[in-house]
Amino acid sequence: MYAMTPFGKRDYDLFDMFDDFGRGFFAPAENSRHIRTDIRDEGDRFVLEAELPGFKKEDINIDLTDEMLTLSAEHKTETDEKDKEGRYIRRERSYGSYKRSFDLSGIDASAVTAEYKNGILTLDLPKKQNEPPKTRRLEIKAAE
Repeated sequence: MYAMTPFGKRDYDLFDMFDDFGRGFFAPAENSRHIRTDIRDEGDRFVLEAELPGFKKEDINIDLTDEMLTLSAEHKTETDEKDKEGRYIRRERSYGSYKRSFDLSGIDASAVTAEYKNGILTLDLPKKQNEPPKTRRLEIKAAE
C-alpha cells in the first residue's frame, strides 16, 4: 500500500530535522504577494491572464525590453474619518505593489496587445512565424 504523504515531504530522521526547519521557516507564505498568472498556448499565440483585482488601468504598467516582458502594478489608498473638531476617529492607509517578469523568446514583441477587464489583465502574445530558410545558389568559379 502507498503512503499518503504530501508532495515534497519525505521520511524524516533526526539529522533532517534542522534542514526541514529552515525550509519551513524561510519558505514563502502561501498568500505571498505576487501576480497570479495563467498562460495558455493557443497554437499561433500565447494568452497570458494576470489577476490584478482592485487596480485601475492607470496603476498597471507593461514594459517590453529586448526579450523580456515586465508587469508591474501599484496602488495606494488612504481613508480619513474625522470628528467635528478635526480629530481622527479612524485613519487607514494601504499600499500594494506587484512586479513580475516573463521571457519573450519566440514571441513577436511588436504585435503584443493588452486588455484589462474586471480585474483580469489579458495579454495576447503572438508567436514569431518561422521563416523558411533562405536558399541561394552559389556560382562556381573556374580554377585557373
